[in-house]
Amino acid sequence: MGILEKISEIEKEIARTQKNKATEYHLGLLKAKLAKYRAQLLEPSKSAAAKGEGFDVMKSGDARVALIGFPSVGKSTFLSLMTSTASEAASYEFTTLTCIPGVIEYKGANIQLLDLPGIIEGAAQGKGRGRQVIAVARTADVVIMMLDATKGEVQRSLLEKELESVGIRLNKCKPNIYFKPKKGGGISFNSTVTLTQCSEKLVQLILHEYKIFNAEILFREDCSPDEFIDVIVGNRVYMPCLYVYNKIDQISMEEVDRLARRPNSVVISCGMKLNLDYLLEKLWEYLALTCIFTKKRGQRPDFSDAIILRKGASVEHVCHRIHRTLASQFKYALVWGTSTKYSPQRVGLTHLMEHEDVIQIVKK
Repeated sequence: MGILEKISEIEKEIARTQKNKATEYHLGLLKAKLAKYRAQLLEPSKSAAAKGEGFDVMKSGDARVALIGFPSVGKSTFLSLMTSTASEAASYEFTTLTCIPGVIEYKGANIQLLDLPGIIEGAAQGKGRGRQVIAVARTADVVIMMLDATKGEVQRSLLEKELESVGIRLNKCKPNIYFKPKKGGGISFNSTVTLTQCSEKLVQLILHEYKIFNAEILFREDCSPDEFIDVIVGNRVYMPCLYVYNKIDQISMEEVDRLARRPNSVVISCGMKLNLDYLLEKLWEYLALTCIFTKKRGQRPDFSDAIILRKGASVEHVCHRIHRTLASQFKYALVWGTSTKYSPQRVGLTHLMEHEDVIQIVKK
């Protein structure tokens, strides 16, 4: 029996099993086995196959956004509208066969946008180059899930299932569980909260399935068995996702209103160029980038060239971005902007910068 057959057998067994107190250990074990087989499926085959066409694109710009969706939902049209790159768009499926990069210039930042080929059902098992598409999506900072507004619900649940099965967790935080395998001493289990979904016995059963008999586990929040398995496997990617419903010009106003009110969702029309500016605003918010401007002594700030950093960046990060030796010669910095109590404020390396702050660095 191949891995794919084993996976489908376990999925059928999970669907058949009733969820109650008596079956939670059995379900926990099945989920652990399923995660194990899926991990084996993602491993590259040992046999040296002939090298195919390269699929991944070199990372460039300040952030990376991946466009994921079924064929013919408007990904290539969106890329052509947003960037100066022309991606072939036509009314038949699988127009795009490889990864096409483009660059969005917004608020002084260069955001790399990747137009990936359409995903089909069963992509996680390798159908329609699905594995390569999903592998590129894992390297992105934000995923834009392009959905057809006329059939968005079905597409959304299928895509979420495909991404979930390869370890991409959308709009979720990493489970707050401390897990450390040890050389000996058995399993030490503790929790700082009351656990309603996991018990010590279930945790031990899952660990035994992974052949782990000595470990230290501390639950800091009430997590499900699936989240605990994610922590053990350790290769899960937690990333923000923006659900974009395209072709809203083909549905009723009530339906547009309903879709727009859903969490993490934006409605657009690439054909009629509707709501694209709001999508860019939302994308900037999800990327959590900040622009910082520099200033030379006795001169006006340079607003033409911004330094783009992640939210929560300190003065030290700014120094490293300007030049790697600058932090060692740093004396103090003067900062103007919302991160200070008064302008200019004299600050040290640990001061946290905010969006559109101006900084002047003084060396020793």
